[in-house]
Formats: sequence, C-alpha cells, structure tokens
Amino acid sequence: MAEKGSRSSNLHRCTDFLPTNRKEMAAWGWSDLDILFVSGDAYIDHPAFGVPLLARLLVSHGYRVGILAQPDWRQPEALRVMGRPRLFAAVSGGAMDSMVNHYTAARKLRSNDAYTPGGRAGARPNRAVIAYTAAIKGAFKGLPVVIGGIEASLRRLAHFDYWSDQIRRSVLIDAKADLLLYGMAEKAVLELAQRCAAGESPGQISDLAGSAVISTVPPEKCVELPSFDDVSHEPEAFNRAYCLATREANPYCGKSIVQRHGSRWVLVNPPSLPLTQSELDEIYALPFSRRPHYSYTEPIPAFEQIRFSITSHRGCFGGCAFCAIASHQGKIIQSRSQSSIISEAATIAQDREFRGTITDVGGPTANMFGMRCGHPKAHKSCRREGCLFPEPCRHLVVEDESASSLLEKVRSLPAVQHVFVASGVRLDLLERQPEYFGQLLSHHVGGLLKVAPETLSAKVAEIMRKPGPDSFSAFLSRFRQHSRELDKRQAVVPYMIAGHPGCSLEDMVDTALFLKDHGLKVEQVQEFTPTPGTLATCMYHTGVDPETGKAVHVAKSPKERRLQKALLLSHLPENKHDVLQALQACGRQDAAARLLGDGPVAPGKAVSFSKRSPRRSRRK
Repeated sequence: MAEKGSRSSNLHRCTDFLPTNRKEMAAWGWSDLDILFVSGDAYIDHPAFGVPLLARLLVSHGYRVGILAQPDWRQPEALRVMGRPRLFAAVSGGAMDSMVNHYTAARKLRSNDAYTPGGRAGARPNRAVIAYTAAIKGAFKGLPVVIGGIEASLRRLAHFDYWSDQIRRSVLIDAKADLLLYGMAEKAVLELAQRCAAGESPGQISDLAGSAVISTVPPEKCVELPSFDDVSHEPEAFNRAYCLATREANPYCGKSIVQRHGSRWVLVNPPSLPLTQSELDEIYALPFSRRPHYSYTEPIPAFEQIRFSITSHRGCFGGCAFCAIASHQGKIIQSRSQSSIISEAATIAQDREFRGTITDVGGPTANMFGMRCGHPKAHKSCRREGCLFPEPCRHLVVEDESASSLLEKVRSLPAVQHVFVASGVRLDLLERQPEYFGQLLSHHVGGLLKVAPETLSAKVAEIMRKPGPDSFSAFLSRFRQHSRELDKRQAVVPYMIAGHPGCSLEDMVDTALFLKDHGLKVEQVQEFTPTPGTLATCMYHTGVDPETGKAVHVAKSPKERRLQKALLLSHLPENKHDVLQALQACGRQDAAARLLGDGPVAPGKAVSFSKRSPRRSRRK
C-alpha cells in the first residue's frame, strides 16, 4: 500500500492541490505515483468535478495520485512529466462528452469551452477518451489504461454517434483500453486500486461492479444484446439492445450484459451499489481547496458558475427520454446529511471572496433531495426506468419537510444572506411539496425562476416522459398566486427543446400558442442533440419509440429544426419570416395573428421560402 498523503497548514500552497508535476510531487514527499489521472478539463479542486473528487478519494485511502489536466496529447513528453505510475492511468474526457463540448446541435464548431482557462476552445481533442488513451499507451508502453467519465460511461456499448451519423463500437474497443468504469465510480475505482495493488491487472478483472471489460469468451448467465453488426444494420435490433440493457440497470438485481463486437465481447457488469449517506458525507468532507489550480492565470467559466454552489444529492428518477443522468448517476437518489451540507455551506462562507450568496443547493433535480423508495423489497427488484411516468410509483416517498428545512438552515447561517436554487425542479413533484414550494418562492427565487417543461404539447410530453401542459398550467397558476400573496415581482422562465423526436411543426405551434396565451417568453431554446445512451436518441436514429413500438416523427432537416426553434422564439422580430414559413408548412396560418400580432396569412397566398423580412435584410 502506498504512503498516505498528508496536509499541513505550513506547507507550500502547491500542496493545497494534488500534484501536477515533479515539483509538486516533491512537496508531497512522493518520488513516484500509484495512479495518474488524465482529464480533458482544467484542474479545479472542487467536489463538483469528477476527476478531482476520485483523485482526492484515492489519496485519502493512501494512494499517491497525480493529475494531468488537458495535456498536449500530441507530445509524449507532456504525459511523462510525473513519470510512469505504478498501477495504472485513468482517463476521462471531462465533465462533458468531448463531441458535445466541441460542436453545436447544428454540428458547427463551438468557439468556447467553459472548462478551460479563458474559455478557449481546442484544449482537448475530439473523442478525447480515445485520443488520450492512445497517447498514454504511446508514452508508457504496456501501462494499463482505465477509462471513465461521462464520455466513456455513455459509450460503453455500441451506440449511435450523431456527429458521424453512424453506429460506433463500444469506446472500450475503439480506445483499446484495458477497463472501463461507468457511473460515478467511487466504489469501483477504490476496489480497482486495491486489487491492482494486490497484483491483479485491470484487463483481467471481469467481475467488478460498475465496469466493462473486453472478453474473448462470453461469460455464462449474462444477458446477450444484439451484436454490433446487428445494431449497425437493423434499427429494430438497436432498439431491442437499448431495452435489454435498460432492464439490467438496477444495481441490486441487474445481470451482466454482453455484446459481440466481431470476435470479441464487451462485458458490462451491473452498476455499483449506491453510496450510503455516510459514504457520501465522507467524500464531500475531503480537503478540497475549492479553487482552480494556482498555475492558471485566467478565469474558468465553469468554476465561476459552481464556485459557491452545493451538491445536496445525486441521481434522478424522472426518467426523461432525452436525459442521460440516470444512465450515469443512476435513478436512486443518494442524499447527503443535512449536517454535511450545512458544514460545506459554513466552509463556503469563510471564503475570502464570498459575498453572502450561495448560488445553488441541489442536484440533477433540486427537489428530489431525501426522496426514496418506501418498499425495500420492491426497490431491489424494480426495473422501471423512472418513478414518475406514466404515473408516479405508489412506493415513492416524496420528501417535503427535510428539503424545506435544509434550505431554511442554510440561509440561517450568519454569513449567508441569500440562498438560491438554480438546479432544475420537477414541477409535478412540487404539487406534493407545499412546504418546499413555499420556501422556494419566499426566499430562493432571484426574481426569475427557471423551469424546464421542455414542451407544452401533451403528445410530445408523453414521448419525452414528462408531465404535460396541464401540470405546467397548474404550477404557473400557483406560482403567480403565491407571488402575489408574498407581494413579490417574480416570473417564470421556461426552458424548451426544439427538434425532439415526436415533435412536429404543428406540435410546436401548440406550444408557442400556450406560451403566448400564458404571457410567457422563452429566453433559451435547446436544440435536441442525440447523445449516446438515451431513449430519445434511439427514437432519433430509428424513428420508433423502442418501448411502445410506435413510429415517431423525427425532425432531421436543418430547416425544420430552425423553424421549430423560431416558433418558440416568435416574440423576437427577426424570427417573423421563419414563423410565417412554419405556420404555412403545417397549415396553421390562422395562428399568425395570435403569435405575431398580425392578421392571419390568407390560405391561398403563398409565403416565399427565400424572401427575408425587412428587419433581417437591414441587419445583413
């Protein structure tokens, strides 16, 4: 076992961070490393970032760990600055899939990267997991490489890749890595380090929960998915593979799954068991410096967003079709204790740059804090993707008092003046959380409450596995009534998705009219991006809902996606021409007056698809 890293108040400031070079290794008293992490993100020593969190956890258990953040993958010497690690290298593409990080939904190159100093783009490669793994294997011949993070996690099986518009093999195969850890990976990486220290090789470990490995012979008693060749050529096989894999996502009863890739098999073991509350508390009590590495001279946008925020829990049981959170964090809610969260808030309040505002207390869905299954036996055999669709599970325990009392305790701290909830909230849960709802509107909305109904079409909401317009309308009425009673000027800002599978132009017209009739204006529209591992991506690729077998409309042309987005932003004058095109395309010219304030377009009068509005011409 490696010596345990210690911290002392009189050490040089570089020991506030884990080593990134030889000088910092010497400050820690280390001559070599046990494990080397390579990350596509800048090094921010904060628990909101996966690589620093796992690295801190390993150090607390006695391992010597270094971090190479955004190294030049084209230069082997950039990877050798701390020498060859004793056990293995661990590679992550970063907090985002590198292709999502680099390209918009229109496949255009982004000009910035929020996880890089100065927000500059280009600090990581495309398909970062593959590129970094190849670079590490070139720099250290024979060194085992373990891959993880969101990019590896969601690409662990054959998957549809939006940017190449084809089915790609498991990233484990393409990267030629020895082992893949998926999910949040705390338990998996600790067990892996212990077994490697005892003499095992990552590529030979085939029974580690939360891992995937390549096998030449399929193990017995596994669920076999359609092969890579089958899912590449048969949409029905692709959908079947998704459904089979999803059924085995329960860490308590899920079976190992295998998928053939040529002459080899990708073996994916069941997920790791969720962390207990005490285990989660211990992780967030680790000595993070809560700052970017001291060598950086430019601000990092992602850090500025989360600097004074608190993660209260992880996991989401919403089961939304477009979301990959459950595939990565799981649907089981793992909540920290209130004392742990209060302690972190007190630590934040001592920061010399803290100005009294905690920007967020939440998780993937803020108001799921403390929620759980009330039937332990059913919990360990459940195979539902979510707990809310099509109807809330009768075993779901909806917490109200603990979530509301947590907010009250945080804002009662002496140095804390404001506490906001910036994480998303599930509106249909708020109906059953009167105390939390009251606390939220009374103290934790900064004038504008951002909510994400995603659609206001009942048909599309069902395909998204989201509550429909009736639920949103009821929430909106309660929000406005309660705000009036509080004598507060507060408004709702809805976030919407354009181009989601199942959504046609006519559906988007209904959504735009709902917004108009309820006095709402959308500030931000997300264009649907088919990311690996989601139900919606299956629908986008195959045109069929794999769970119902029903065909769904898929907006794949850039023009239709643009028109859908324009309908959501119909209040902007520059979108008038696109709105008129959309209305004519679906035969809804009668809605022009309500959306634009103009008279309806005459049914027999064609709207030119090339003519631009005068305002747009002037801008050009």
